[in-house]
Amino acid sequence: MINGNTLIELGYKPSKWFKEAILYANENNLEGQELKDYLESACPPPSIEVEPHKEPIPYFKNIIAETEEEISNVNAVFETMDVLMLTPTVVSAGIMPDSCPTGEVGQIPVGGIVKTFNSVHPAMHSADICCSVMMTMFGKIEPKLALDAVHKITHFGEGGRKEYSELPDDLLYKIRSNPFLNSEKSIELAKSNLGTCGSSNHFNFIGKSKETDETTLVTHFGSRGFGALLYKKGMEVAEKFRKELSPKTIPRNAWIPYDTEQGKQYWEALQIVREWTKLNHNTIHDAMLNELGFGSNDSFLRFWNEHNFVFKDEDDFFYHAKGATPLDDKFVPDSFNGLRLIPLNMSEPVLIVKGNTTESNLGFAPHGAGRHKSRSQYKRENQHKTLEQILEDETKGLDIRFFSGIPDISELPSAYKNAENVKQQIKHFGLGEVIDEIIPFGCIMHGTNNIEPYWKIKRAEKLKNK
Repeated sequence: MINGNTLIELGYKPSKWFKEAILYANENNLEGQELKDYLESACPPPSIEVEPHKEPIPYFKNIIAETEEEISNVNAVFETMDVLMLTPTVVSAGIMPDSCPTGEVGQIPVGGIVKTFNSVHPAMHSADICCSVMMTMFGKIEPKLALDAVHKITHFGEGGRKEYSELPDDLLYKIRSNPFLNSEKSIELAKSNLGTCGSSNHFNFIGKSKETDETTLVTHFGSRGFGALLYKKGMEVAEKFRKELSPKTIPRNAWIPYDTEQGKQYWEALQIVREWTKLNHNTIHDAMLNELGFGSNDSFLRFWNEHNFVFKDEDDFFYHAKGATPLDDKFVPDSFNGLRLIPLNMSEPVLIVKGNTTESNLGFAPHGAGRHKSRSQYKRENQHKTLEQILEDETKGLDIRFFSGIPDISELPSAYKNAENVKQQIKHFGLGEVIDEIIPFGCIMHGTNNIEPYWKIKRAEKLKNK
């Protein structure tokens, strides 16, 4: 019987193709020269390492720094993009008016779009896979009633919702059929996270349409722990390919080749996560309408779009959007009249836009106002104020609620770029036309638990022990 040792003795390096080759050789009783000839034909050609680009690929800069603070912010975006654009799979890219750096140099910034060939880069869509927004307009009812209703049924942060734990049979089948998603932990998260909203900058927003005066719910969150687990697995697989195909590429920009079995499976897993995330938005919207006394047969305007995802065209080019809204209908299979949502901050309207693909926008628009101060910087600058003072200054006249009961001041409007400037840049760079605005009444966010994150505690312990 031929086994792996047989092939190694013949000079072959252990690899994935061994299993199929051994099976074939034993089934056909191959030996001697016949075996050698078969193995020569079965062995894939040695992989050729792909070198990073020698110079950064040019990219489109759809952004203008309006203040000294923003100049520093934008320069940091340029710095990280220059490193990212050395990645060998990259063919084009663009940054939006809401761009701001996140993570280490070379990592895709918020407000970035990176076009690659035959490759999916998990870090370029981030752990918050399919972070997205959904809107439902439901008539001229009192906004406070709507905010009270969504507050009653919503859940932010850790934990789950037992009342929404049942997944549709067809979705559960898809999850179990995909190697990236088929684990008990993944399935448990898909069930328990249903009907929950996450934390950080995620929200439930109530306002009124400027055009119709209808009360409107806008929700903002991604795929929760279910998507984060897929991201972790994707990064592990991408790193294996990086070591084999392009070890000089920085680990954050590792990729999974689409033309591999794992590439196809990962792409399929992303689409399943997208389906789950849309279901989660629908779950919360339907629960709120039910709480308000609307029936299942009532028909309301509802649409959604993601802004943290990977989009593919027919030529196997992949568009990685890290905080960028797809304008082009080819990226949004369930598009409604080409309409898209762009939230700015809790005190500014949510924009309803539509637009066309141009050379410089790559088919995308901003996803929000973008931070011009990090969370820690914003908190340092405002530590001399009381929470009451800050909230009064920033959100006067609005009904702002925090699920945890403790406000997160780093999510207040002045931590973000000037909303009016962002709107002007949308127009200036041809990033979409504003069709309507949802004027804010109030919103719910997670807030803070007032507990230092685990990583910060561990870092403090290390510094103390030095």
